[in-house]
Formats: sequence, structure tokens, C-alpha cells
Amino acid sequence: MAVDNKVVEQVAHLARLQISADSVANYAAEMSGVLELAAQMDEVDTSSIEPMAHPTHAVQRLRDDVVDEVDKREAFQKIAPSVENGYYLVPTVIE
Repeated sequence: MAVDNKVVEQVAHLARLQISADSVANYAAEMSGVLELAAQMDEVDTSSIEPMAHPTHAVQRLRDDVVDEVDKREAFQKIAPSVENGYYLVPTVIE
């Protein structure tokens, strides 16, 4: 699929990009190249290839879900500017 200057200008408008008039033709050629590459990739027979979740099939080591910090809530509540019933009070921003 060949991309012409009008398509580049429409895409630029939708993406809110300002492209100079002298570079529109260059972008059209580059976009056409990307679409041609995608078309070539569509032609490859992948029916015998097993889908992969990740290309390296690496297993991620996970740590044990164990609490390793002490509860500092009371200490933080003591130094807070304004607290009520265990909640931090903040100024009203939107009424």
C-alpha cells in the first residue's frame, strides 16, 4: 500500500503534529516502507510455529510475600499537620 501526501497530512492532523510541506513526501515514503514491511511479514507462513508468551521463555523468580517492615503509622500520624480518627486531613481543593 502506497501512502500519498494527503494521507500523511491527515495522520499528522489526527496526531496533532505539525509537519513542514517539504518533508511530507519523505514521511510518505517512510510510511509506505513500513506498510510494505508489514505486508511482507504477513506473507510468512507461521502455522508450524508455537506461540510464545515471551521470546526467551525465562521464568521470573518471585520473592516470598512476607511483610518485612514494621508498622510506622502512629509515628507518621504524630508528625502529620492534621489528623482525625486515623485519617490525614488535607485542605479542600474542589468544592
